Amino acid sequence: MAGLGQIVAAAALVLGVGAATAALAGGRFEGVASCAGSTCHGRAEGNGKVVRQDELAHWQDPASQGGAHSRAFAVLAGRRGQQIATSLGLGSATAAPACLGCHATNAPAAMRGDRYQQADGVGCESCHGAAGGWIAGHYTMAGSHAANVAAGLIPLDNPAARARVCLDCHLGSSAPGQFVSHRMMAAGHPRIQFELDLFSALQQHHDEDADYIRRKGRTDSAKFWAVGQAEAVKRSLALFAQPRFGMQGIFPEFTFYDCHSCHRTIEDGPDRKLTFEVNPARPGPFGTPPYNDENFIMLSAAAQVLAPAQAARFDSASRAFHAAMGGGRAEASAAASRLGASAAALSDAMAASGTGADTAFRMIAAISGQAISPRFTDYTGSVQAVMAVDTLLNALVKDGRVTVGAAAGIRANINRAYGAVKGPNAYRPAAFRAALGEAARSIAVLR
Repeated sequence: MAGLGQIVAAAALVLGVGAATAALAGGRFEGVASCAGSTCHGRAEGNGKVVRQDELAHWQDPASQGGAHSRAFAVLAGRRGQQIATSLGLGSATAAPACLGCHATNAPAAMRGDRYQQADGVGCESCHGAAGGWIAGHYTMAGSHAANVAAGLIPLDNPAARARVCLDCHLGSSAPGQFVSHRMMAAGHPRIQFELDLFSALQQHHDEDADYIRRKGRTDSAKFWAVGQAEAVKRSLALFAQPRFGMQGIFPEFTFYDCHSCHRTIEDGPDRKLTFEVNPARPGPFGTPPYNDENFIMLSAAAQVLAPAQAARFDSASRAFHAAMGGGRAEASAAASRLGASAAALSDAMAASGTGADTAFRMIAAISGQAISPRFTDYTGSVQAVMAVDTLLNALVKDGRVTVGAAAGIRANINRAYGAVKGPNAYRPAAFRAALGEAARSIAVLR
């Protein structure tokens, strides 16, 4: 994933999925060591007949983003982790429930097996589910993926199921220790950001060979990206609509808002210099902190391609939500619920939709097109856009629609778009839109 730079590096600091989703499947958490045998997932080389069998080595890799899950608990003991915990009065970060929900497979004490170790960080069962019900049978000749799922394995081959697990920490959930508040970010916690297909690629530790396709089907990267956006919108709005998450005392919970609409240089003087642009899709009052709509924008583009019959309805609900933000808490919460329902319907429709050879091309064109591009007035939405174009280009390469050499030939254009969002303080909307448009046009030529 060339060109990710600081965007993915910052996101990797908070990689982690807590045990709440996995625990729903029931069974005990058996720990990473239960998967680590040399005849299972603990080989030094990936030369297994059915699965690679070196999955643990990928999970532990100290030099790559793919090893970030295994480092999640250790991060808490570092300088930054302890600074955050001290500022918030949490005591030791490695023992704070507010941290452990995402920086470890924080299984309830009664559900911990003999080999469970909290210090393993975000282990196998954080994503795949508590293994007590399926670990003994999932490698047998008579076993099947369907039987494993019935026994508690989380079906990560399903885009909505994978998104929900990942979003527990990469956006937040209502479970204990799985919500990064504005207070946490003020104390130094990285801002949460997520894109399902890109982060899945960074964590992938399996080969999608003929056996995998026979058992689970071929992964549709464009669909994973689109459904991930829909599930992110749904999750964000569901949390916002709950007063215990949407408010922080007498103030709104600012984690839901666009950080950089407020965090700008403040100067007093007679010559006003605005550092933002009015967004045509946000009909709220001037000067009101806008809701962070990075996923709204991407979902709008995806809907144009995969669910055009519902696209206008979602866009209308999105505008109504932004307008309601200028009213009161009750109006905003009601509008959030309506928009969340629209996003849920889109998630289902896109998961069931068929995709063609040109789907990723069409999505890239939609993201950079006249209907969407004017909405890139803020840093967060622009970061999502360039990640989307990059991940969709990678999907085209994987599907054989674009050669590796051709993709490498236009990498400079993609990197210019990344350069335009290298940091929030240097972000300029017009420059970003120009760079993104150039990157999209270079990809369109390959169609």
